Amino acid sequence: MKTMTLPNTHLDVSNIVLGLMRIVPLSDEEIRSLVGASRDAGINFFDHADVYGGEPHECERRFGDAVTFSAEDRARVAIQSKVGIRPGFWDFSKEHILESVDESLTALKTDYLDLLLLHRPDALVEPDEVAAAFNVLHDAGKVRNFGVSNHTPGQVELLKRSVAQPLIVNQVQLSITHAPLIAAGISANMAGLDQSIDRDNGILDYCRLNNITLQAWSPFQKGFFDGIFLNDRENYAALNDVIDDLARTYDAPPAAIAVAWITRHPAHMQVVLGTTSVRHLLDSAAGSDIPLTRGEWYRLFTAAGHILP
Repeated sequence: MKTMTLPNTHLDVSNIVLGLMRIVPLSDEEIRSLVGASRDAGINFFDHADVYGGEPHECERRFGDAVTFSAEDRARVAIQSKVGIRPGFWDFSKEHILESVDESLTALKTDYLDLLLLHRPDALVEPDEVAAAFNVLHDAGKVRNFGVSNHTPGQVELLKRSVAQPLIVNQVQLSITHAPLIAAGISANMAGLDQSIDRDNGILDYCRLNNITLQAWSPFQKGFFDGIFLNDRENYAALNDVIDDLARTYDAPPAAIAVAWITRHPAHMQVVLGTTSVRHLLDSAAGSDIPLTRGEWYRLFTAAGHILP
């Protein structure tokens, strides 16, 4: 398992993250098995959000009830959660951030979060309110580091004008087939080419320039929750042929190759795996440090339908 130190922190973490948004149907024992298998594989980073589950904090509560960390174990793992999504609207108000974090800590049965992310951009955000909430949480020791999810560079800059703490993470959707944040830069300045449209205002380069770690969610999704591309030979036959070929080359599962396409990128991204299957988790996590060559990386890129002008 490849590890990394998140910029502006002392957090040494795996580049594979276990996402817990789907654990509600599992028994406590199944949750413990999933977490135990992830730790045995070298994963020490766990991703939550207050909105995950059928009701607020439900997945956090299931995790907290099932998994007990000693003080020593707690220091060896990183737990992050997200805040801001409410039924029918987004809410980055100071009151909601503070209330939700307290509820997350109670549900998770922990004294602190290693990371708190602002989930989806709130159009009504007041950066000074966010800053005030972050200061309260940081000074109280409830949250040690902060970041965002699905934010553009301009939205991050607006927050940074007020927020005192570094924003160290931006969690975004990324897979071989859903890769506008990479593909647009490759085809910049190409008139009439849909791929060249910059849909995120240069998130990738901005994050690299500002020491913000990108976390890739939905690493197997074709688009926005459109199903996965692995074994989809009706729509992605060429891509699956290349994945299977590279899986044989590296003696690795196909899912590992899809993950390796992300971890191979020099931006040093993390990949969030939301599976509840131990087998799928281990197959995917095997892509943590597969050293794809430039040629192999671009072969996957073009097989997915992206263009090299």
